[in-house]
Amino acid sequence: MPLLPKSLILVYLFALLVAPGVVAAQETTPSRSEPRRIEGYRGIWFDLGQRSEFGSKYSGGLGTYTAKHHPLAVYAPAAEKTFFVYGGTTQKDERHLLAMVSYYDHRTNQVPQPVVVHDKDGVDDPHDNPSIQIDEKGHLWVFVSGRGRKRPGFIYRSQKPYDIESFQRVAEREFTYPQPWWIDDTGFLFLFTKYTHGRELYWSVSNAEGESWSEDQKLAGMGGHYQVSNQQNGRVITAFNMHPGGNVDLRTNLYFLQTADNGQTWTTAAGEKVETPLTVPQNRALVHDYRSEGRLVYMKDIGFDADGNPVVLYLTSSHHQPGPGGDPRTWNLAHWTGSEWAIHEITHSTHNYDMGSLYIEEDGTWRIIGPTQPGPQQHGTGGEIAVWISEDQGKNWEKTRSVTQNSTQNHGYVRRPKNAHEDFYGFWADGNPDEISKSHLYFTNQSGDQVWRLPYDMEEAFATPEMVGGER
Repeated sequence: MPLLPKSLILVYLFALLVAPGVVAAQETTPSRSEPRRIEGYRGIWFDLGQRSEFGSKYSGGLGTYTAKHHPLAVYAPAAEKTFFVYGGTTQKDERHLLAMVSYYDHRTNQVPQPVVVHDKDGVDDPHDNPSIQIDEKGHLWVFVSGRGRKRPGFIYRSQKPYDIESFQRVAEREFTYPQPWWIDDTGFLFLFTKYTHGRELYWSVSNAEGESWSEDQKLAGMGGHYQVSNQQNGRVITAFNMHPGGNVDLRTNLYFLQTADNGQTWTTAAGEKVETPLTVPQNRALVHDYRSEGRLVYMKDIGFDADGNPVVLYLTSSHHQPGPGGDPRTWNLAHWTGSEWAIHEITHSTHNYDMGSLYIEEDGTWRIIGPTQPGPQQHGTGGEIAVWISEDQGKNWEKTRSVTQNSTQNHGYVRRPKNAHEDFYGFWADGNPDEISKSHLYFTNQSGDQVWRLPYDMEEAFATPEMVGGER
């Protein structure tokens, strides 16, 4: 057999590396170029464009969108910094999406000029926003979402631990709504969405270095799904809805699954093994049948109680369009007590995409921080931020504080950092849902009695966020 030309051998080897199910590492030689910085914290503004009598299906300042990107911030005790990502842009009137990373230094109370991890180059859609994780050695991992089957996702790893100066691109993959969970001594269990037959749920696992990945495995395919997930002591939990006939405007039902062995086995909250992928709506993972009640389900957050039992935060609605036709829009909590799912109502809201976060704290306090109050653009996405407290494991709730008041723009998508530090407890953006506007980024402390705004313009390398609410 004659020898193949060297060029053909190289082409063949490359084809093997990028075969389906195998992701080749990119830029394996670390880049030492200076980071591209933006001189201020400028969130992306977006309008989906699906308008009806009471405005857009969702729009406004969506730098911390979506609820299905998680986590968006991680507190690192070793560095005494909260690292965070968001969808940014260069200036108010240029809807140009940049996947941004930065940190808040708890020692100095300052932030640096944020760094561009990935320029989406012509995309203005915050579905392409990033999420972030930190591995056991302190390296930052940024998962930049793709969209559909046309725009790929990207995985980046910081060159140095606890450092935002330089990132290496590790992989390019098909994924949307990235939810990466790092498990020490194991690697990533990565939950995400692919637009195969609707928005279907998948998972993939990495090696201990995060540099090679398994084939994608389908978790659920019942017309489509949106999920929220979390991780504790190597156990990953996920809650999700389903889309009848692939129609996202009919999203309904509430499901739950968990794995304690890196995706090898999936079970219900009661520990019953479930074969994946789920393909029919009536199955053992079903928590509550909202479809039979004609209710829509919007996923918000998920956590663990003191015994490690799952707690799911979600909103139910009467209609997918904004306005009073969707009322009542009810914030709900589903709590696995150890033997059954207990469902409790919390409060009501003005928009389906009012998104907040759930905090279950060591002293037994259950806390929600979110835009539950009407904002200046009443029928638009978001509103005024409030704190809700439960002292009886979610059975009863009391609004204890208004975090924002008399705002000129709606606030929305309050995100809970992983390992949240009490001084950087919730992170969000504002914006006018009715017209293009500047979008500022904010954070609050645990009690919600102080609010800081990140600087929109920065002349120096570091700046101290401005206190704009609470005690001065």
